[in-house]
Amino acid sequence: MASQNISMPSISSRPEANPVMSPGSSAVASTKPKPCCVCKNEKSKRDECMLFSKTNDPTGDCKTTIDQYRSCMAGFGFKV
Repeated sequence: MASQNISMPSISSRPEANPVMSPGSSAVASTKPKPCCVCKNEKSKRDECMLFSKTNDPTGDCKTTIDQYRSCMAGFGFKV
């Protein structure tokens, strides 16, 4: 068999792919933090209160800490 020359494009010769985003979402996506990265102190207080509550209704017992966490998350644009 005779060898054949096959031209394969290299990865470096391809143009870079740009992510597709909807109009107006690029500014929001780059400035809005992830929900796991904000309000860590409020979240840990809320979780601790809920976990160690001795009542049958920990939600009612921890209402103030839950409200603090919700208002903190709302400040970053998250609806909890």
